[in-house]
Amino acid sequence: MTDLALPPAHSDDAARHDRTDALRLDSTDAARFTHLRRDGVSLLVENSAGDASDAATAALPQVLFWGADLGSPTADELVDLATAVSRQHSSGDLDAAWQASILPMDRDGWAGRPGLAVSRRGFPVHPRWDRVECIADDEGHVLSIVADDTRNGMRLESTIAMQVGGVVTVEHSLTSTAPDEHDDNGGSTGALSVGWLEATLPTPKAVDHLTSFSGRWTREKAPHTSAVPRGSTVRQTRRGRGGHDSPMLYLVSIDAPRDRAGELWGVHLGWSADVTYRNDRLPDSVDVLGAGELLRTGEVTLRQGETYTTPTAYFAWSGAGLDGLSERFHRYQRARPQHPIRPRPLVLNTWEAVYFDHDPAFLQTLADLAAHVGVERFVLDDGWFLGRRHDRSGLGDWIVDRAVWPDGLAPLADHVHDLGMEFGLWFEPEMINLDSDLAREHPDWLLHPADHLPTPARLSWRSQYVLDIARPEVYDHIFGRIDALVTELGIDFIKWDHNRDLVEAEHAGAPGTHAQTLATYRMIAELKSRHPGLEIESCSSGGARSDLGVLSVADRVWASDSNDPIERQDIQRWTQLLLAPELVGGHVGPTTAHSSGRTTSLAFRLATSLMGSAGFEWNIAECTPDEVEVLRRWAALYKELRTTIHTGTAVHADVRDPALRVVGAVSVDRAEAVFTIASVATLEDSLPERIRLHGLDPDARYRLRVRDEIGAAPHGFATPEWLKSGGVTLSGAVLGTVGVQIPPFWPAQAVVLHLVRA
Repeated sequence: MTDLALPPAHSDDAARHDRTDALRLDSTDAARFTHLRRDGVSLLVENSAGDASDAATAALPQVLFWGADLGSPTADELVDLATAVSRQHSSGDLDAAWQASILPMDRDGWAGRPGLAVSRRGFPVHPRWDRVECIADDEGHVLSIVADDTRNGMRLESTIAMQVGGVVTVEHSLTSTAPDEHDDNGGSTGALSVGWLEATLPTPKAVDHLTSFSGRWTREKAPHTSAVPRGSTVRQTRRGRGGHDSPMLYLVSIDAPRDRAGELWGVHLGWSADVTYRNDRLPDSVDVLGAGELLRTGEVTLRQGETYTTPTAYFAWSGAGLDGLSERFHRYQRARPQHPIRPRPLVLNTWEAVYFDHDPAFLQTLADLAAHVGVERFVLDDGWFLGRRHDRSGLGDWIVDRAVWPDGLAPLADHVHDLGMEFGLWFEPEMINLDSDLAREHPDWLLHPADHLPTPARLSWRSQYVLDIARPEVYDHIFGRIDALVTELGIDFIKWDHNRDLVEAEHAGAPGTHAQTLATYRMIAELKSRHPGLEIESCSSGGARSDLGVLSVADRVWASDSNDPIERQDIQRWTQLLLAPELVGGHVGPTTAHSSGRTTSLAFRLATSLMGSAGFEWNIAECTPDEVEVLRRWAALYKELRTTIHTGTAVHADVRDPALRVVGAVSVDRAEAVFTIASVATLEDSLPERIRLHGLDPDARYRLRVRDEIGAAPHGFATPEWLKSGGVTLSGAVLGTVGVQIPPFWPAQAVVLHLVRA
């Protein structure tokens, strides 16, 4: 296997790092350490460098500290620091004192999960590094490590980078350097089989809580916090995509995590397939947090000169609770060169408006109404291609169904463009129905074992299977069909769906998830390169593929197939813990949600959608004239406030009442802020708690008012005087310390607050 490298993590440092311009470390005490610092975060590494020509084994670097900024310690102070944190000996302990290396292994005396597992000829290979070189850049942001094991024929290349926002990225690459040997049947016996290669960083012994995420379809990103388990524990997914139950983040904290206070350490793996998240809590060593790709047996086998590169692991420390963690991740994302910078368009997607019932005349009428309301991007969803009157046929045949669209899609696309909107189209490029021309012509193109299908079609999600797009002929066919339609129709946006787990995924006689995922990334990147300005949304039956791996090439994720605003309040809040709000699609759905059967008010649905990348997924032609006018006002409000929401700092509040939700965004200069306060159930008290509005300039005065474009402010059984009077002017200190009194909201009510520096 040769095409194993992932797209690199993008940053102004990592992308431009050049080894020839680096500072080569010598043997002085000053060169013994690398101190990476940025945006209030320090990562201190004790290096090991040099050649060992005898039987001695060189050691990999060790991370001595990761957390709050240490300032600028001198070389002598760094030596003393290393001494101060060295472990004492006690009866029954290991013979040598040590910190965990960047790749903890058995031979180091590490009793936890090894950072690397490799084998040859079915026998484990135990690395013995005989040369380790550490190279730091001049700015103190990047450390590159090269380690050679000439005995076992391996080279490890690792990059630890301190990115914008203080996010630490870790990547490893492993190369087989041993000559290939062949058995009597011509098979390679010298190939290096990779079991796993994981990124880890140490965390303090004081951490006592572990938070991760799970969920199901229409209820993604549900947090779960528990005591840190003892021993080495892992959380894995084996769906071939992230899955609705994706861990998303592994967080360890001192005490239970809070919105605005407390220390925590987190890791996210930028990979859209099978993953392992790990935490090692051992009695006689430092604790370790990490993540890596979950590889199936035989999935990555390296012959001489071939390299496996891990997905990027993103580590973040916060001393200001969950909001501090979000701020770091969001700042990093917004600094990437590929991050969308133009205002996020207001979208109308046709799925819940028409489903498979496509009527060209009605859809043109719907586009007229969308433009009237203020929509900027009109997206035609599933149902436009051959035989697609239901979900049991047509996938793979990306040809416009002339029985439904006799003149093709060009008239609709042209009409949408003439109305001043972008035109988007739905695809599911990685999937196929057996009832399709493509499956009948090429049954061998499926990403499944050649002798059987893993699940009967009638039992699989949406009656579909997976295409092996890592095969060049399959890739070229699917890419060619999509590319031609983008060119012909002037498509501005693709909703890229992925509605099935990869079950028994087999490519070229071996597990195929890894190759499939890389091929998906490559196809998205190639389409965007071929069509500058094209944007692509990652949808996977909702939020089952919403990670920084797919967002290295895509522009947005669909957070959930649930447009029920009660569910969306939490789905969006926790998705946005990692992802900046402008990357997270959230739409206004019908009055009665198709995913839950719950009926909610228009005002509550509008307020919920406002705090992300907003839009409609609803037949707005059913609206009354008064409702259409509300939609027009809300669309204008979204366009007015989206700069603050999509570039500002995300803010939440540690509220006591479990029915309350508070989501805010404060502009970078703290001159403006937007908050939504919502209820998802009946409040506990008839006199609710005051809501503190955090993140403001304490010395500035703000005019606070309710934005009633969504409808009148909720009142419950009483209305506070400040709501009756139209607003108040208070200092940031008062608003953040005292807060404002809210009325006793009924269930599913919300208010939008807008603050402007007076």
